[in-house]
Amino acid sequence: MDQFVIEGGRPLHGVVTPAGNKNAALPLLAACLLSSAPITLHNVPHIRDVEAMRQLICDLGATVEDRGPNTWQIHTPTVQKTRLDPELCRRIRASMLLAGPMLARHGEIELPPPGGDVIGRRRVDTHLLALEALGAQITYDEAQFVMRARHLQGANLLLDEASVTGTENAVMAAVLARGVTVIRNAASEPHVQELCRFLNRLGARIENIGSNTLTIHGVEALGGGEHTIGADYLEVMSFVGAAAVTGGAVRVRNAGVEHLDMIRLVFQRLGVHWTVEGDDLLVPADQSLTVVPDHGGAIPEIKTNVWPAFPTDLTSIAIAVATQAAGSVLFHDWMHSGRMYFTDKLVQMGARIILADPHRCLVQGPNYLQGERLESPDIRAGMALLLAALCARGTSVIRNIGQIERGYERIDEKLTALGAKIERVSA
Repeated sequence: MDQFVIEGGRPLHGVVTPAGNKNAALPLLAACLLSSAPITLHNVPHIRDVEAMRQLICDLGATVEDRGPNTWQIHTPTVQKTRLDPELCRRIRASMLLAGPMLARHGEIELPPPGGDVIGRRRVDTHLLALEALGAQITYDEAQFVMRARHLQGANLLLDEASVTGTENAVMAAVLARGVTVIRNAASEPHVQELCRFLNRLGARIENIGSNTLTIHGVEALGGGEHTIGADYLEVMSFVGAAAVTGGAVRVRNAGVEHLDMIRLVFQRLGVHWTVEGDDLLVPADQSLTVVPDHGGAIPEIKTNVWPAFPTDLTSIAIAVATQAAGSVLFHDWMHSGRMYFTDKLVQMGARIILADPHRCLVQGPNYLQGERLESPDIRAGMALLLAALCARGTSVIRNIGQIERGYERIDEKLTALGAKIERVSA
């Protein structure tokens, strides 16, 4: 397995362009199963999770052709099987996203339990309840979900939580269901909005996109079309964090700045600032990196919540940045019980972090970090450790870089182009 060897202490400078949004690409690829016409996707990120989804839809009968750099044409004239490959499903949690399209298009799917990051229990009940409300019969037999539906019928759904993938599954099932579906307590993240707009481009009728109540008028069939996947705001903020902790100045092109308002407010509390020029984001070198206390000098709390609040996937990046900011800040991610467990690696490097419980940690900075041998439990923690290594004294080794590369395309090449010293070596 390859590993990264990073020599820290080098300020980053230059221009970088983020890849397409992984969390948009996965449901978009699943949604291509809804149509028998060719569909072209541009700006597809070349990362391990997306490649695994490509293999899954090809296994079901889709053909995927490369039509240029980061451009795929997907065509599924017929669905050839209903049982997903268990080994492929173990690679990614997003395999669950195939349930809605397969029920809508083919009326049946046999789905082994999905895999994904080890960040605590990640329930699938919201998916199951929504699909059952639309008319699916679901059983759990021989370590897999067996789902069948003679036809799906529109329904009034109140999701028990604002699950992103649960909302996406319900939307994809509902676009070909008979009648009208209303989804309340729907997730509204940028990638959920992008999926809905993509489906409308193919002929779906989805209203109130961007809100927490979606209305979907079922249609007979979807057609073909083209779509360009938007920037991955998690990668954008990874570059922002890398510039901030190394004292560098970076321009992020095509950054999708319209989605960063709340994220900007949170990073300002850590002393990180940027300016906007068109759709470019500019991180200057003169960052204060000082925690802004609450009124009366109280320690501030950065708490994750559903969109448009601060997203859970940026918690790890923000913690890494906080180790270099003067002051104390409490992080609280109530969504995932294992999100904070990577902080012991930062402590090993010299960070002052108190893990209060599985959901909260207190960071006191600034900390002078020392290079270490590291290993990541998940994608975002891996990127946070990479940021820590970039600003640490000495050399760090990150062993299981496959975790990082599940969500980041050519990250070592992009950071090297900005002035980082990263070497990929075979372990």
